[in-house]
Amino acid sequence: METREQATERGRLRFEIVSETAVVTGYEGRDADLVIPGEVGGYPMVWIGKKAFLSCKTLRKISLPESLAGIGDWAFAYCAGLESVTLPYRRLEIGQGILKECTALSRIQDCRGGEKDGDVPFLLAATVGILDAAYLFDPENAGTDQWIAGVDARVADRMALADNEGFSKMLLCGEEDCGSRDTDVGYYMEQKRRGKVRLAMLRLFHDYGLQDDLREELTGYLLAHVKGCESEETWRVILEEHGDERPYYELLTKLGGVSGENFQAMMEDMGERHAEMKAYLMRYHDGQRKKEDAFAQFEL
Repeated sequence: METREQATERGRLRFEIVSETAVVTGYEGRDADLVIPGEVGGYPMVWIGKKAFLSCKTLRKISLPESLAGIGDWAFAYCAGLESVTLPYRRLEIGQGILKECTALSRIQDCRGGEKDGDVPFLLAATVGILDAAYLFDPENAGTDQWIAGVDARVADRMALADNEGFSKMLLCGEEDCGSRDTDVGYYMEQKRRGKVRLAMLRLFHDYGLQDDLREELTGYLLAHVKGCESEETWRVILEEHGDERPYYELLTKLGGVSGENFQAMMEDMGERHAEMKAYLMRYHDGQRKKEDAFAQFEL
């Protein structure tokens, strides 16, 4: 077995040559964007070793080569800033927890490009992220009808969970935190609703293969939590987590979540912040009022 190193822009990759193939065994550095080579000294790069990039906080994007055959346990676990992974969409040997707690991960793309672009990279990332369904992390079959059905079954299951699901278990496992905000049932249920809002918006934004019944359910959930409802998590997620991101406000208006009843309260919540989005909502509201006035005159 031979050990080698290769310099990156801001660090070093370590490899081992095993049976005339290269294995990434570790990394030290502060790169944000890494491209793993397809070969090292003429040997094909086939494996990302166990814990090779564990807790690499600076990493934002990593591209793995088409020669890849597998990824070892916890290879990218706790890379909290990792947003994008590129790898071959084919059969791979996958260890446990390879992307555990990669909370920023939003897309897993096919390094070969092709017909599985579009919504599939976002949905594949969701399987190891917001859906917490590692059994659906299947690059080879990602985008197939059967895979989409599995993803949406998981989506439906997560949306159906009671908001207090798991609260008692959390208390039993965290008695040392008793009395903190995290052990308050109201706060816990609010966070659960926010999770459902994020999931519903993700699936509606990336709606490849989405069936009408689930679309209706997700839409209904978002509208049940807009400004002016008993709980306002849809509005809170948009305002607090996507304050200047127009697509989220466009989704809200498209679904009918802005009305004469809640518009003024939304303006007050926004205050002096997010000027462009505030202007967008004002234009939308004015347009709706003009339509209503036109319909009223027509009826007369």
